Amino acid sequence: MPELPEVEALAAFLRAHAVGRVLTRADLAAVQAIKTFDPPLSALGGLEITGAGRHGKFLDLDVSGVHLVVHLARAGWLHWRENLPAAPPKPGKGPLALRVHLAPLESDPPAPGFDLTEQGTRKGLAIYVVRSPSEVPGIARLGPDALEVDRETFAALMAGRSGQLKGALTDQTLISGIGNAYSDEILHAARLSPFKMADKLNDDELVRLYDAVRATLTEALVRQVGQRAATMKGEKRSGLQVHARTGLPCPVCGDTVREVSFADTSLQYCPTCQTGGKPLADRRMSKLLR
Repeated sequence: MPELPEVEALAAFLRAHAVGRVLTRADLAAVQAIKTFDPPLSALGGLEITGAGRHGKFLDLDVSGVHLVVHLARAGWLHWRENLPAAPPKPGKGPLALRVHLAPLESDPPAPGFDLTEQGTRKGLAIYVVRSPSEVPGIARLGPDALEVDRETFAALMAGRSGQLKGALTDQTLISGIGNAYSDEILHAARLSPFKMADKLNDDELVRLYDAVRATLTEALVRQVGQRAATMKGEKRSGLQVHARTGLPCPVCGDTVREVSFADTSLQYCPTCQTGGKPLADRRMSKLLR
């Protein structure tokens, strides 16, 4: 899932490549992806793109005061195209959700633009056309941005959360921008168990966790910004220490990275770095052994 660093990098990419151009046409290919009807998607046609930004994990394209807001969900992505086909795409065919056509500049190929796509059968990519980003329910509920929250506010948020750290870090209403991958990386950097209760952190653990949030996301952002959209996913994978590395050695201590699986997701961690050498119970395997 694209998280804060990737979405911020996509916004930076669009500021460099799309802002200042006229959005000539937006073709919807996945009807289920559009979540609003007023203004209509057609209202974007002929307007200049004036900005690109981010709200948590939402990408926001400002089109002369009308906002095209996208949540890429688990398997969505943006693909920049130097030459888009003129014919509208056929709805329901393949991973394409939305195709955005832009007016070329003098030095451009004839038909630049970008596609929003989503792989897999579980479709969660969401598209909103709104007059203000705050009209998007998910944005209205967002907690403070993970890279903007100060240490005191962060400590207060953790102290008021009666749940495990993994869930606290990925709860967008508590702190926005962190997803499954970077929460694993943050907890590994902070040397904390994903199952530790958020409201039971001592002062030293709070400092470690806050510093790990800042360092992990900042380092990822530095790697991502300036990349082309096509290379961002690979850049993300190359920087991971534990996430999606089950069975591989921990780069810090050499212990084997372990996994805990849930119904539709999983987490990865290092026992030596995070849990005092004790493996966490994998609930999926526990059920199989009964």
